[in-house]
Amino acid sequence: MGIDAWLSIAAVVAVLGTLVFTRIAPDAILVGAMAFLIFTDVLTPQQALAGFANTGVMTIAALYVVAAALKETGAIKWIASLLLGQPSTLRRAQWRVMLPASVLSAFMNNTTVVAMFIPAIQDWSGRLRLPPSKLLLPLSYISILGGTCTLIGTSTNLVVDGLLQSRHGISLGMFELTWVGLPILIVGGGFILLFAGWLLPQRDGTSSQLDQIREYSVEVDVQAGGPLVGKSIAEAGLRNLQFGYLTDIQRGDELMAAVPPETKLQADDTLIFVGAPECARELREVRGLVPTNGNVQKLEIAHHRRCLVEAVISPDFTAIGQSVRESRFRSRFQAVILSISRHGRRLEGKLGDVEFQVGDTLLLETGQQFVEQYRYRKDFLLVSQLNDSTPPNFQKAPLSLGILGVMVLLSATNLTSILEAAFLAAGAMLVSGCLTMGKARRYIDLSVLIVIAASFSLGTAMSESGAARAIAEQVVGQIHTPWLALLFVYVMTVLFTEMITNNAAAVLMFPIAMAVSDQLGVDFMPFVIAVTIAASASFMTALGYQTNLMVMGPGGYRMHDYLKLGVPLSLIVGLVSVTLIPLIWHF
Repeated sequence: MGIDAWLSIAAVVAVLGTLVFTRIAPDAILVGAMAFLIFTDVLTPQQALAGFANTGVMTIAALYVVAAALKETGAIKWIASLLLGQPSTLRRAQWRVMLPASVLSAFMNNTTVVAMFIPAIQDWSGRLRLPPSKLLLPLSYISILGGTCTLIGTSTNLVVDGLLQSRHGISLGMFELTWVGLPILIVGGGFILLFAGWLLPQRDGTSSQLDQIREYSVEVDVQAGGPLVGKSIAEAGLRNLQFGYLTDIQRGDELMAAVPPETKLQADDTLIFVGAPECARELREVRGLVPTNGNVQKLEIAHHRRCLVEAVISPDFTAIGQSVRESRFRSRFQAVILSISRHGRRLEGKLGDVEFQVGDTLLLETGQQFVEQYRYRKDFLLVSQLNDSTPPNFQKAPLSLGILGVMVLLSATNLTSILEAAFLAAGAMLVSGCLTMGKARRYIDLSVLIVIAASFSLGTAMSESGAARAIAEQVVGQIHTPWLALLFVYVMTVLFTEMITNNAAAVLMFPIAMAVSDQLGVDFMPFVIAVTIAASASFMTALGYQTNLMVMGPGGYRMHDYLKLGVPLSLIVGLVSVTLIPLIWHF
């Protein structure tokens, strides 16, 4: 191998190590690697930047807008409410969840599907008295499997399609992947349906978390000179709150417990309430009461502009490993943490000493703009306002689903390319009012697009420098049969996707797969399909696929829960894939 090949391999190794062992943002890592390849003359600027003009990347950008419209119109909630129903057993409930999720994930971003289903399943499981831990991980896994069924089911499929178009002028059809995607969906879904109830723990997850979080202490002071001084508890309207109840009054050095309703309030009394998060909001609406918490008083937001928000910390949160006090959370986010839960359990001890971890669920008091400001940023996986007063526009839901159907029809019948169909659908969503331009901009995840586009430079470097061919020669020297080589490519892609992003895994393995097929003198399509399927087959860790991490807190899962169900599921999906692929796309 020449110096360019060694530099390419060094760049790939550096990217893998940095992604696995640091918290540096993936887009910064990939752009840095791309710049390195340009500075060392491994690639020309035109070659390195070609990914930003790739049709697959632009199709993903357009589909972000389509998915955003489906979410804003409540189309997913509308379908979920029609199909979830009132099942009488856990297995029937799992079936009711998995069926719509798998179908929707085949035609839109599965992250959006899971994000919309999580709160619906939490409420639904509570009414049915079923543990959400038996439902949410199956939701994530089935959405991943559903995404393998069509070209637009996941961004990974579109990335590989873009690579095929740029390197070989070949494009995958809308339902070409269905030949292998549908069987693994049926087999994998059947395994989940049969064994998830047995292998997954019985935990209440976020329902339990929120019950515990909602039973937190809310302290307020009686404002001196305010309208409540001299009134009894009953006269002040504090006896029959909807979301909490008064437990104690701190008056100077005296703690008054189990106070009767006729107790007169005095200036500077500290009232201690226990109740749901909404209790804090309810007390803020009582004139004459002011928050006791010093941090809440320091929050530079008018009381009438505050709200309660739940947020789940993502791997990209910059204060992971720091305590609440060290992180200066209030100053950075203009929000005060009221409580933290982890793995379905409320954290005890002083709040300021708690160190942040990935998946922690925060209960915040903040401004009304917090949800819009941080919903699309990488600090938090999920951000939701309690009792959101802005419901989806369900009247537009049938229209948005109709536009999606037309997009699929246009692409499936080859009347237009998938890129053209996606742009037409995105434009129709905007023109019809299913989505505003402002929200469309916020929904387009530029960091993901940058990661995908920049990772193309690594694949190009591996191919152009001869590094991929050298690796392929080593593989073929040890493995002489196409089927074993296919198995090797599949397994390596799965390992990469469990460690790094699924799109980066596909881009890195694509040139190696092509070189292996070339060395064996066989058709490259089976190897391309293997990379496509394996890059999405992340079931063994919470960090391997974003939807797995999204359900971790709400389901109360721990790392070993993913292994219990994910390892056998990964083996089953892999076995079915490497068996079917050579039968459908012959070597």
